[in-house]
Amino acid sequence: MDPDLFFVAGLAMAVLAIPAIFSALLDGRAPRLPAYLFIIGGLMVGYAIQQRPTSYGFDTIPDVVVRVIARYTN
Repeated sequence: MDPDLFFVAGLAMAVLAIPAIFSALLDGRAPRLPAYLFIIGGLMVGYAIQQRPTSYGFDTIPDVVVRVIARYTN
């Protein structure tokens, strides 16, 4: 599978899990599923960075996201 896709999917999972973690904590529940999603997202990002160590940085994240969206919507 494409490391760029892994990077973007993992980034999306990790970012979307953060509000769910806070919501569960504020409701007094254990954030089990959001924590698992955050860990899986982090592992996906880590795998993508391991496959292409020089391709990803804070300045290239928007380019990677747009490139993946364009590739899979066309």
